[in-house]
Amino acid sequence: MGLIKKHFNAVVVVEGKDDTIRLKQFFPGIETIETNGSDVPEEVLTELKALAPKREIIVFTDPDLNGERIRRIVTQAVPSAKQAFITRKEGVPQKRGNSLGVEHASKEVLTKALRDLHEAQDIPSDLTRKDYAQLGLASGANSRKLREQVGVKLRIGYGNAKQFYKRLQTFGITLTELKQAIEEIKNE
Repeated sequence: MGLIKKHFNAVVVVEGKDDTIRLKQFFPGIETIETNGSDVPEEVLTELKALAPKREIIVFTDPDLNGERIRRIVTQAVPSAKQAFITRKEGVPQKRGNSLGVEHASKEVLTKALRDLHEAQDIPSDLTRKDYAQLGLASGANSRKLREQVGVKLRIGYGNAKQFYKRLQTFGITLTELKQAIEEIKNE
């Protein structure tokens, strides 16, 4: 498999067969488990829980509401699951009318996403709610746009104010890292 050597033992959780087909197109030996929609079946969660002690689990869903729902459900069931993200722009289909998603991403984008994995950290971030609010991420006219931009910059996806703060905490993003990302966004 031409994918990163350390992920030979990984199982990638995707939404559907089109995602599997796309990943196998570029990474022939990759193993996937499909949720087949945002209502993740209990048997899929049971299978993932059984695999987790022996195999690395990577959640790789579309950058949309359903993808986030699946990510939350799987991560609750398997907290050790690592997270791979693409941006909305990277998942745009070439043909109009197709849905946004992993199945439309290029090999380069998929490779980068599977290399730049995020996982829950044992040591929480030093970021406080006050810091988060002062940086303009919690509320205000531009907070949503700023969260979107920071999510792209840090490759951690998008979330509403509460979800995004929790994601920063979960992945151990420090106040310094967050400030640096915001500064880079302002300078672009």
